[in-house]
Amino acid sequence: MRVEPRVDSRQENSGSGAVLTRGLVEMFKPELPSLASEIVEEIRSTIPEYARPLNGPYGRSIQAGVQYAIGLFVDQIIDPECSAHECHDVHRKLGQNEMREGRSLDALQAAHRVGARVAWRRIMSVGKRNGLSSLVMSQLADRLFAFMDELASVALDGYLEAKACTAGALETWRRRLLRLVLEQPPAPARAIAELAQLTGWVLPAEVTVIAAQPLPGTGHNQRRPILDGDILAELDGMEPHLLVPGELTGSRLARIRPALAGARLAVGPCVPLDSAADSLRWARRGLVLAEEGLLGAGRVVFCADHLATLLVHSDPPLVAQLERRLFAPLEGLTARQRERMLETLRAWLDAQGSVPDIATRLTVHPQTVRYRMRQLETAFGGLLEDPDARFQLEIVLRAAATAPRPAPPPAEGLGELLPAPRTSVRQP
Repeated sequence: MRVEPRVDSRQENSGSGAVLTRGLVEMFKPELPSLASEIVEEIRSTIPEYARPLNGPYGRSIQAGVQYAIGLFVDQIIDPECSAHECHDVHRKLGQNEMREGRSLDALQAAHRVGARVAWRRIMSVGKRNGLSSLVMSQLADRLFAFMDELASVALDGYLEAKACTAGALETWRRRLLRLVLEQPPAPARAIAELAQLTGWVLPAEVTVIAAQPLPGTGHNQRRPILDGDILAELDGMEPHLLVPGELTGSRLARIRPALAGARLAVGPCVPLDSAADSLRWARRGLVLAEEGLLGAGRVVFCADHLATLLVHSDPPLVAQLERRLFAPLEGLTARQRERMLETLRAWLDAQGSVPDIATRLTVHPQTVRYRMRQLETAFGGLLEDPDARFQLEIVLRAAATAPRPAPPPAEGLGELLPAPRTSVRQP
């Protein structure tokens, strides 16, 4: 007596997909043991790489892969949402084994094709024997080949995971991950997460980026520095940098410094992972300013301690443009007169207009201060009463006061006109 599975008539008429019931499963379950054996034998006879005894670990893994696959396929006929974890785990390991055996994926992909062909041959035989409709057979064909594509994709993931874990490949993937994290505009979060999973790197909520001077002796033929396993690094090229998960602790820095002995390091602020490119940009700028002597002479510069200086010196040509526009009223003065007006203006801004404080800062008589302030008010007019203008004046004056001083002959820029602190009282 034939067992004909029930099919929802509405779906059969619409062609949108039949509902395959438990009757169909019961029809195929007796076929599973012999089908598994037939698939394994077909694979061994047609693919030379698998023509080996089945009593070893490799043979058992092939048998397990086939058994899990056909069992899951039948279970999903009734419940497409049933767990595929065990089956996927087996096929992921099959992909990993192919990589460890030193082969390409060609043999495993061929094995999946053989399995699909043998399984479909058996389905057609059972269907013909039980009089299954063409709609049901079409449904089974669609599901079978989609299922085999899914298993092939899982095996590919396992193959790539194993490949990523080899010493040379892992370093390559980690560099790609670092470049992806630092990409501008930002790379898709999903792409970063997938590559992180491939390399075994746990995605942190925050990171600290470190810029370093070019490091001698770190080429491909040189011994590379040994860093903590969770640090992503690109040390070749003209702009070496590292990415450290989370806040940079003292103990972590103590381990990094010997690995990069002799290099000056600029530590960017700790930021969310998607802002890592900003931290690297600030760290690189901090390294430049440190080389110019603006952020101290230490071998490690913490940019978080110098954010205002970084901001003021983030675009020197723009500051120069602002300087020329703001101080145009002083163009008719001699260099010495201009010098006195600028130091008085700076003191006025710092002391918030207090004449006694300005006199103390400049070591001059208060009357001298009043005289100079009248000159400044005549030159700038109402500009000194404008909060926005005062803010811009302070930006330019602070940038000039901290700018590196070139060797003589001096340039005619504002930085060279500001004098050193005075030690004696002057009168007008």
